[in-house]
Amino acid sequence: MPKFAPETIRTIAFVGHGGAGKTTLVEALLHKAGTIPAMGSVEKGSTVCDFDALEKTYQHSLASALVHLHHRDTRAHLVDTPGLPDFMGQAIGGLSAVETAAVVINAQNGIEMITTRMMQWAAKRKLCRTIIINKIDAENVNLPQLLVAIQGAFGKECLPINLPADGGRKVVDCFFNPSGASDFSSVEDAHRALIDQVVEVDEELMALYLDQGEVSPEQLHAPFEKALREGHLVPVCFVSAKNGAGVAELLDIFVKLMPNPTEGNPPQFMKGEGQRALEIRSEPDPKMHALAHVFKVVVDPFVGKVSAFRVYQGTITKDTQLFVGDGRKPFKVSHLYLLQGKEFIETDAVVPGELAAVTKVDEIHLDAVLHDSHDEDRIRLVPLEFPTPMYSLAVEPKKRGDEQRISEVLHKLAAEDPCFRVEHNPAVNETVIRGLGDLHMRYILDKMANQYHVEVTTKPPRIPYRETITAKAEGHHRHKKQTGGAGQFGEVFLRVEPLKRGTGFEFVDEVKGGVIPSQFIPAVEKGVRQVLDAGPLAGFPVQDVRVIVYDGKHHPVDSKEVAFIAAGKRAFLDAIGKARPIILEPIVKIEIMAPEGNMGDIAGDISSKRGQISGTQTQQAGVVSITGMAPLSELNNYQSRLKSVTGGQGSYSIEFSHYEPVPPNVQKDLVAQHSKSAQSDEQ
Repeated sequence: MPKFAPETIRTIAFVGHGGAGKTTLVEALLHKAGTIPAMGSVEKGSTVCDFDALEKTYQHSLASALVHLHHRDTRAHLVDTPGLPDFMGQAIGGLSAVETAAVVINAQNGIEMITTRMMQWAAKRKLCRTIIINKIDAENVNLPQLLVAIQGAFGKECLPINLPADGGRKVVDCFFNPSGASDFSSVEDAHRALIDQVVEVDEELMALYLDQGEVSPEQLHAPFEKALREGHLVPVCFVSAKNGAGVAELLDIFVKLMPNPTEGNPPQFMKGEGQRALEIRSEPDPKMHALAHVFKVVVDPFVGKVSAFRVYQGTITKDTQLFVGDGRKPFKVSHLYLLQGKEFIETDAVVPGELAAVTKVDEIHLDAVLHDSHDEDRIRLVPLEFPTPMYSLAVEPKKRGDEQRISEVLHKLAAEDPCFRVEHNPAVNETVIRGLGDLHMRYILDKMANQYHVEVTTKPPRIPYRETITAKAEGHHRHKKQTGGAGQFGEVFLRVEPLKRGTGFEFVDEVKGGVIPSQFIPAVEKGVRQVLDAGPLAGFPVQDVRVIVYDGKHHPVDSKEVAFIAAGKRAFLDAIGKARPIILEPIVKIEIMAPEGNMGDIAGDISSKRGQISGTQTQQAGVVSITGMAPLSELNNYQSRLKSVTGGQGSYSIEFSHYEPVPPNVQKDLVAQHSKSAQSDEQ
């Protein structure tokens, strides 16, 4: 049975911008806790977490990695996540497995793009947060200014729990034992600010504090945890993973102050479907039936599918029978593992709060709920919101005959990564892969070549335009065909109405009196849906349309499913042509980090691309964050343009926002291209 109770477990995800030193910090914590004999190096490719061959080549984390350590009778599960914008899917996925998000900031670079995003994502998930300022011993750092910037960006509740001393070679405690001198600020003032912040969440303790002028750390534990849970306090820790300053203190902070599975904000589970779904609360009780959530999947060429999960309720042991979601057939846990980077450490049992893994269970998928109760067949975790992948490439096999193999590999990669998509456009016979950026796509292509030994050629894909209508209209078609034997007959009358942007498609049956027998209504809908895949205007998918079938005719002998499919399709096309159809284009949110001196050039460049700047914010000295909106079609090869404007110092990320009508001249060109293509196909 497990050696650890839920109260003695901590789960922490290390998140933050690339280069903040998360992997090195996790390495330092593992070494300080005695889990590894010596620290590895990112540069040498010898760390526990960056074990993948491509991570060693890129010298960056490209996927989340799980490790665990023991300190003061406590087991801490740590999730080291990527910090590059292109790999945010892996980082966000790690947030669903932990109580605490440790946002790591590079003391030299200050607040960066991903710093802000991870603070927002963690807050939205109602995780307890702590900020860790790393590299405090580096040259040219201004820690007082950085602390002010953090409080300005994220609130006055960001308070130091320790302070650097002796030029960043050690830290002094501001909570348990507030004594000694720091490199800046007063330890006593920092202690007083912490106490003032914590007692605000407990009226009785506040009264005692005002009466006595002091309270003990023991009295502060429960309100401290409550302040973390409510976001009323975000502790700021100072550390240097390289020289070890603050590493031992950070371990103690995790053990003494960070929440255990019985104290954090549990995630929201839902039972049932649609509007009848009910919210249920998991209980971190090892004696209840098992409930776990799969937050990471890896398809290993040698081990098979590896599924990492967080236990929220009950105890999972070897030989436990578990169901996957609403599946009716359970699987048996033959081997149960704790992960230590690439190492699989077999264990007998795991309890609430533990992060564990099983292998070779093909039915498990990312975001699946595992349980051991027939009663929980419709239970699911409210999903995290991931960035929409908008950077696209069309791929073709280099070798003829590799099509099936490439399709299998791409779908394996999509099973691992929540921000990687594979789509096939039958209209142009084009396979398109979508990710979060150029580096994301390069990683996917490198992994296909190095791990799976398949290679593809790439080209820019078609922009995912859409078609819709702007007015109500009616359509009609009679399909009548006589071939000597039994004929075909079906007649359909329908109306179309535009829906709110982003709604999708609705099909409504308002036929009365059986003029179209009920068994043929699905055939009418099937015919309508055939148009949705390739619209009549320029061949793009149709969306945001309601179709109402209200009348028609049938023949007792000649009416068949195929006749009403044809009639439904033609009636829909007839209606669309009268409903003022338009083409929609995807608009993306863009965030650019660049030197302040380039702001004018960047703003002008975005405006020339039909974009709009919505805001600018200085992140640290000399660096500005520019946010805005722009059509995706105008951002082709934007990385090269930004590199040219900023001398290679700029970076950007895009995220899907919404669809908008294209300008008339663009629509005219797209329609003309479609007509030309259709004529060429006919010839």
